[in-house]
Amino acid sequence: MTTFRNAHRTTWAIIAGGFVLVAVGVIAVRNLGGENNAVAQQPQAAQAAAKANAAPQIKTVAVVNREPITREELGREAARRYGEGVLESVINKHLIAEECRKLNITITETEIDAEIENTAKKFSLSVDRWLGLLKDERNVTPAQYRTDIVWPTMALRRLAASRLEVTQEEFDKAWQSEFGPKVKCRMISVSDRALAEELRAKAAANPEAFADLAKDFSEDPNSAAARGLIPPIRQHMGAPEVEQLVFALKEGEVSQVLFTANQYLIFKCESLLPATQVEATKQPEIQQRIVEAIREHKLRNSAGDVYKELQEKAQIENFWTDPTKRQQNPGVVAVLNGQKIMQSELEEECITRHGVEVLDGEINRRILQQALKLQNLDVTEQDLNDEISRAADSYGFLKSDGSPDFEAWLEEVTKEQSISVEVYVRDAVWPTVALKKLVAGKVKVTEEDLQKGFEANYGERVQILAIVLDNQRRANEVWDLARKNPSEQFFGELARQYSIEPVSKNNDGQVPPIRRNGGQPELEKAAFALQPGELSGLINIGRQTLILKALGRTKPTITDISVVRDELYKDIHEKKIRLEMAKQFDALKEEAQIDNFLANTTQMGKKMEAAARQQSTR
Repeated sequence: MTTFRNAHRTTWAIIAGGFVLVAVGVIAVRNLGGENNAVAQQPQAAQAAAKANAAPQIKTVAVVNREPITREELGREAARRYGEGVLESVINKHLIAEECRKLNITITETEIDAEIENTAKKFSLSVDRWLGLLKDERNVTPAQYRTDIVWPTMALRRLAASRLEVTQEEFDKAWQSEFGPKVKCRMISVSDRALAEELRAKAAANPEAFADLAKDFSEDPNSAAARGLIPPIRQHMGAPEVEQLVFALKEGEVSQVLFTANQYLIFKCESLLPATQVEATKQPEIQQRIVEAIREHKLRNSAGDVYKELQEKAQIENFWTDPTKRQQNPGVVAVLNGQKIMQSELEEECITRHGVEVLDGEINRRILQQALKLQNLDVTEQDLNDEISRAADSYGFLKSDGSPDFEAWLEEVTKEQSISVEVYVRDAVWPTVALKKLVAGKVKVTEEDLQKGFEANYGERVQILAIVLDNQRRANEVWDLARKNPSEQFFGELARQYSIEPVSKNNDGQVPPIRRNGGQPELEKAAFALQPGELSGLINIGRQTLILKALGRTKPTITDISVVRDELYKDIHEKKIRLEMAKQFDALKEEAQIDNFLANTTQMGKKMEAAARQQSTR
């Protein structure tokens, strides 16, 4: 239809998880709900500044062959597809903004600029390069970054300020973890307790054998490859049972078996590493870095708690997913603490986030609508139902009586694509039906088509071995070797050694049988010309050279075309009509005059372009 993740790694994470400091540039705020778990709302001062600097809102977002698409239409269609997720985010915005207003928390544009600059510096990037990277890699515009990521992070940091104070105990633990004493050790990790006790007994009797035991028996691949050696274990890294065990060991001593994270662990102390001495001149900078890291960690934990508390206190009525309430409250999509959230606001937020994407689809739809009107054609409800039934039948969704299971197919396809039935019908079914109507008289299935389809699907096939090469000289050498030793076993060895194509290389030359009319005429002609046991010549197809050895031919199970004629006809007709539909839409799109004011693009259309070129030559 046309439509437009091991227990051993867990063990390692517990033991070594705190040894790498990850710099986080964009704080992911969890448990806030909304689209992509992100919340966004500028403070009133920032909102006013943004509006003052914004360009006038365009009322006509596109013109297709002189026919306008309004902002109102785009907002409605964007909300139809993304309204539920975006509304949750809009409610999040209002909750945070309302709490900020209550506590007189304001965040200025200057503060936002400084935050962005500091984040860019963490990655040794200029602000422009950082913003460009976000746009290119995450499709986040500078405006979205400011309002959807930076402002919420700063607002939640202010709201959670009392929870972000770093105590002396927290600082001391972090300092001890980074610069305190460490234990260099080896580890064996297994999932069987009896084996663990056996290995521990052997290691305790002969500690020098620990490394070999780790290499041979440890189920943690990373440490096993290093003969059990793991990064030095520090204190306060989140695995107190491991830290307590290893810090009690003497050099050369083997630990008892420890069960944690569904694994049985044994440690051997290689050496006790003293604390790192930090130069006095560097201590202030390091202290500040540690404090900031603790605060960021606490923020990630506290932000969700802050929002959860706000949500628990809030009175929220969501009308968007309740058609009855939407009808009773026209133009209102939600009420938050007595304040209405209007549909117009939701639609504008949908346009901001998804407008360009949705508009492209609406332009395509408008082109098809215009083409249908020109030919006095229409898409009816029955047409749509028939196409859904056809899709259900095509994908094997059938009832016990063999008829298409309309409802089961709709349930499956909408669940798989996480869309509503309404959106599925509008974005997938309707364009398919429209294009089928536009090309209805252009597609014919001939007897030749049926015969070729029958041969391709039910005819005999040639079973072969194949070697694929990309060097003519090597191909000649391999062919000569195959000619001198004609056995199938030797050919398979040659394929395994020389073929560059994965299937033939990994299967001693065996490839799927060759059929007629499969879209590779040169290969098919050469394969069907071979007798069982015969070696082909060099077959040059594009930049590759093939050598084939025939094994024999398959025996057709169906020899009478009349048995499968109707099925063949439906299959061939559907394939041909889809090719014609693609050609038709491409032609309509190329000929259309399109002004897309949201994407700032213009297309004159083929005829207008030709006229302009002709005019310029006069």
